[in-house]
Order: sequence, then C-alpha cells, then structure tokens
Amino acid sequence: MPEQDSKIDHYVLEYRRTNFEGPPRAKEDQPWMVIEGIKGTEYTLTGLKFDMKYMNFRVRACNKAVAGEFSEPVTLETRAFMFRLDASTCHQNLRVEELSVEWDATGGKVQDVKAREKDGKGRTASPANSPAR
Repeated sequence: MPEQDSKIDHYVLEYRRTNFEGPPRAKEDQPWMVIEGIKGTEYTLTGLKFDMKYMNFRVRACNKAVAGEFSEPVTLETRAFMFRLDASTCHQNLRVEELSVEWDATGGKVQDVKAREKDGKGRTASPANSPAR
C-alpha cells in the first residue's frame, strides 16, 4: 500500500477470463476488461458468471499525469456450487421442472396428492391415514 502522502490519484484494474490455472500465457484468447478510477485499495468485482472458472487480474496506480506499470498478474479461481432442486421435496407451491422453477399459487402438489388419494393411489401408509387417527 502506498504511503498516505503519496501522489496516487486512482487505480486501474484489469481482468480477463482464462481456462487454466496459473500465470497468464503469451497468447490469450480473451481481452483484458478495464475498470478505471478506483479510489481505494479494495474493490469488489460484481457480475461474474459461473462459467468463469479462472480469472487473471492485474492492477496499476495512476497519478494525475501518468500511469505506473502493471503489477504481476495473479490468477484466481471462482468456484461455483452447482445444485438441483428436488421436485418431490420442495414447497407444495413450487413447480420444479429440469432447469426451471415456477411458483404455483394454487398449490399444484396438494391437488395432485388429493387426486391420487381419490384414485386409491395415495399415501395409505402415512400416519394421517392410519385407522388409529
């Protein structure tokens, strides 16, 4: 970090997606994306997508007249947690199909269960349907 009385006006952050771990290679497919005018020594990069596993980052300090050299690039891994919703155990008002989820205010599952019970295919072994109740 620079000294408090330094002449640094702002920082420039550059980043790009890469498909491998480690330092940047000579020939890269992806261009550097630029974020200018960062006033502090911390910055939160938003808008990353799950398909960006590895990212290269570099930064440089600028004063009002000239920009300094870029730092050595670093590679970070942005891990994604993949999950699926289970249609059989989700809330009764959620309709889960493959990659989509839809709210069903009428509670479609309750209607499906009642229809199965009416046809004699319901949950006959549940405590709610036991003779002791």
